[in-house]
Amino acid sequence: MEGGISRAVAEELDAADPLAAFRERFVITDPETIYLDGNSLGRLPAATPELLREVVEEGWGGGLVRSWGDWIDWGARLGDRLAEGVLGARPGEVVVSDSTSVNLYKLAAAALDAAPGRGTVLMDAEDFPTNRYVLQGLAEQRGLRLRRLASDLDGGLDPEVLRAALDGDVALVVLSLVSYRSGALADMAAVNALARAAGARVLWDLSHAAGAVPVELAATGAELAVGCTYKYLNGGPGSPAFLYVRRELHEVLRQPVWGWFGQREQFAMGPEYDPVASIGRFLVSTPPLLSLAAIDPALAVVEEAGVARIRAKGLLLGRLADALADDWLAPLGFRPASPRPPELRGSHLSLHHPEAWRICQTLAAEAKVVCDYRTPDRLRIGPSPLYTRFTEVWDALDRLREVAARGAYLSRPPGLARVT
Repeated sequence: MEGGISRAVAEELDAADPLAAFRERFVITDPETIYLDGNSLGRLPAATPELLREVVEEGWGGGLVRSWGDWIDWGARLGDRLAEGVLGARPGEVVVSDSTSVNLYKLAAAALDAAPGRGTVLMDAEDFPTNRYVLQGLAEQRGLRLRRLASDLDGGLDPEVLRAALDGDVALVVLSLVSYRSGALADMAAVNALARAAGARVLWDLSHAAGAVPVELAATGAELAVGCTYKYLNGGPGSPAFLYVRRELHEVLRQPVWGWFGQREQFAMGPEYDPVASIGRFLVSTPPLLSLAAIDPALAVVEEAGVARIRAKGLLLGRLADALADDWLAPLGFRPASPRPPELRGSHLSLHHPEAWRICQTLAAEAKVVCDYRTPDRLRIGPSPLYTRFTEVWDALDRLREVAARGAYLSRPPGLARVT
């Protein structure tokens, strides 16, 4: 195409990409389709089907109930791997269990119970909906004051807004490290320090950060965190989430859902709840083993690549996308809806356009480009460094330019679908 960055530049970046070989570690059934929605659901790792076959046929089919001797500790073992390879936490501080929403509820309730006399919860007004809803429910049930901190839709929460809201009545602050809509990246260390000075705790949602950006929970003094495993960690649709509790809080906090997987001497079947002293006290019940197992091969790929190298490529992909958007899409009515430069955001970016929803539909149906839409008018683009090529970003934005230039989206229905 004429002008700007030529496709040869993207080809050179692919040729020099130290992570290029990892693309072969994923199932790609249609090479012509450009998948830029890894921030929502990661691709299927090629090793996952075989491991699941083994678990189903040998573990379930052959071993039957005896296989629980090995299965029962998978959540803790995977948690330790996440702690070391992805989250910058210490052994015994992370466990895989339940969903992100359930884990958020458990840790938020535990933190509030441990802060008697404090009656305020702070949250980003633009945070992911389930986080807001969970906190609304807890605040209503407990008669607490929930303060929704105004933040920029594209730039994220201003630390000075948070600083001004922190006082002696604040018990808990809940924030996402990477904004689900714009990708805005918060300063974990700075936020933790602000909250600590006010005597409050911070609960982080790492769903759009884990596996995409370096996270240092221990080094930044983080106390609580949750996150999913199906985005950049590629664990599969609905794969179990993780939770992190700093070691010093294990015996201080007691989560609200008392289940037998958190019980001391679990198989003694004791009459009263007596939680273990470790991270295991934040478990509840029997895990969905097949979904849990799928995290194992997916995590192995991330561990081998290393989050530092993943982040380095993610920044390059982001710079290319930004440059092409400025060159090609700005004249067609698009504008950036994410922080610039890419160091200020996670691995995904958003573009504003009043017809973002219909453009998103058209890209998938006619141009074989899969990204997604987020309200009110954002086209969200999520390259995943482990399997996205630089030429795919170039080609996708070229196809987006063509769709927008000829108004191909105008024939699409304006109403939103069930899933966007």
